[in-house]
Amino acid sequence: MKITGIELRRIAMPLVAPFRTSFGTETARDVLLVRVVTPEAEGWGECVAMSEPLYSPEYVDGAAEAMRRFLIPALPDQADAQAAGRALAPFKGHRMAKAALETAVLDAQLRARGESLAAYLGAVADRVPCGVSIGIMGSIPELLDTVEGYLAQGYIRIKLKIQPGWDVAPVRAVRERFGPELPLQVDANAAYTLADAPHLARLDAFDLLLIEQPLADDDIVQHAALARRITTPICLDESIESAEHAAAAITLGACSIINVKPGRVGGYLEARRIHDLARAHGVALWCGGMLETGIGRAANVALAALPGFTLPGDTSASRRYFATDITPPFELNDGHLDVPTGPGIGVDPVPDILDEVTTSVEWITR
Repeated sequence: MKITGIELRRIAMPLVAPFRTSFGTETARDVLLVRVVTPEAEGWGECVAMSEPLYSPEYVDGAAEAMRRFLIPALPDQADAQAAGRALAPFKGHRMAKAALETAVLDAQLRARGESLAAYLGAVADRVPCGVSIGIMGSIPELLDTVEGYLAQGYIRIKLKIQPGWDVAPVRAVRERFGPELPLQVDANAAYTLADAPHLARLDAFDLLLIEQPLADDDIVQHAALARRITTPICLDESIESAEHAAAAITLGACSIINVKPGRVGGYLEARRIHDLARAHGVALWCGGMLETGIGRAANVALAALPGFTLPGDTSASRRYFATDITPPFELNDGHLDVPTGPGIGVDPVPDILDEVTTSVEWITR
């Protein structure tokens, strides 16, 4: 497949409400989109890096520069997604940039032959169950009202962001208000240390599905130690950047669940490798989110339809984050999102909406 040109497009997407985690508060998304053009088709990818290096070392300006200077020039003249992955592998890190570029190549490749991303990856479901991630709130009454609103919309699992000082009390309040049947989990985004193990063990009383990334992203060993001291299942997120990291975590007993974010691990091909590894070892999976637009959401929903993804993901409806998405919106249907069936990722940006939110466009001729 000959790549004739690549477009790097920046868009500004205000969030419907601020989203607060243990590492900061987002009010808007500065999104880098990648469009790969070939004679047969064009493909889209979305870079999930944040504006600042808070969730991971990557950030949007850095991802754009890595693509511009190193990744795009490294692509062979004739490239499919596998060849693109091999060409990008020598460059250390920059997984979110690599994922966006590889996904755009894969989307063009699949569109050219009329195959959906879901079918290519090995999806077995035509719709996926949806959870919702709720940021740190100003008060417990505000949190309870927010949870009630999302349950009324049909979400079937609730995830609460936590941090020291906002953990046991909000979890207890949600359990008392909505009962033991509610699938409930928490996400610390690496806000604790192993010294907090006795405190984190207090969460065991609330029958949580999991606690996500309680300790530092670069410390799988201490997660294994924590797993021996609490009964709540540990899920790793930031710690898992590749299938090799997943294998190490599983071997050490650092987690029994993995949150797969394709951008974090370098793309959907690597995400499928992690899926296959985890499934072979009986480790549960779910698909996380990075406040994607419809471009990234479509690809995530396709991934979440694989058989190893047995827990509801953060693949929420478009309106959870954006008043107007750049693609036709994903709508919640009985707590689920439909898996796109069209070629490639199965969705396209709406030109007028895309132009309205675009802040810059750069065309790189091959």
